[in-house]
Amino acid sequence: MAKKIFVSYDFDNDRNYKNTLLMWDANTLFDFTFEDTSCDCSVNSFAAAPIKRVISQKIANSDVVLVIVGAQTYRSEWVTWEIQKAIELRRKIVAVKLNSNYTSPGALLGAGATWAMSFSLEGIKKALGY
Repeated sequence: MAKKIFVSYDFDNDRNYKNTLLMWDANTLFDFTFEDTSCDCSVNSFAAAPIKRVISQKIANSDVVLVIVGAQTYRSEWVTWEIQKAIELRRKIVAVKLNSNYTSPGALLGAGATWAMSFSLEGIKKALGY
């Protein structure tokens, strides 16, 4: 059964990694399936309340929140908010750094996240518990 995964990431800089997850899921040669519950848009809006309601519902309907930590992710207020919402909703958090030197969002520290040691199919599957 596919896990319902909300992918939290820096849309402007790291969406190609989200797309890689979707390609792994679509390719029957890969033993990786998931139901994507995340948003596929850059969120820069003054109408934050309605956006947060939609994202809250998506996180609530997820089994796991997968945080992709890229070079600028720690600066994203939306990623920080999504991590905090995942903690509030008691969702499992899995984080993967694209480079070990990248700074993690502060909200991940002490959040009990499971870490994938690299952005690789096997590393992510292991962290997700496949």
